[in-house]
Amino acid sequence: MVTFAETNLVGNVYFAHYVTWQGACRERFLAEHAPGVVARLATDLALVTVSCSCDYLSELYALDRVSIRMSLRATAGNRVAMDFSYYRVGNGPAQLVARGTQEIACMTREGGRLVPVPVPEELEQALAAYIPA
Repeated sequence: MVTFAETNLVGNVYFAHYVTWQGACRERFLAEHAPGVVARLATDLALVTVSCSCDYLSELYALDRVSIRMSLRATAGNRVAMDFSYYRVGNGPAQLVARGTQEIACMTREGGRLVPVPVPEELEQALAAYIPA
């Protein structure tokens, strides 16, 4: 549910919150479906966001209920590209209000620098269920 803190003076959701919601969606996915990857983030693994975008189709306001749906667009080498769909939900059919994308690079920490590594197998398996139909 959208909070008043997520809105601006005009009363609609401030644009940057959509990107924050993408990150939260991704983190919840990792916690629920790839806990080993989360554990590795404290040691050697880094998931570096290399690009992020959002297209706004309709405004959201305080107390609107929002469903954010993540899907896998592609994996290639050490990269994972995800799509996000934002829906206003509640009374009646869900209304698409925004679309976003995000690409991350899987890296490992070696000697104070980041080095590309393949997408961890646990993450690849978890993402396989999120390929759009």
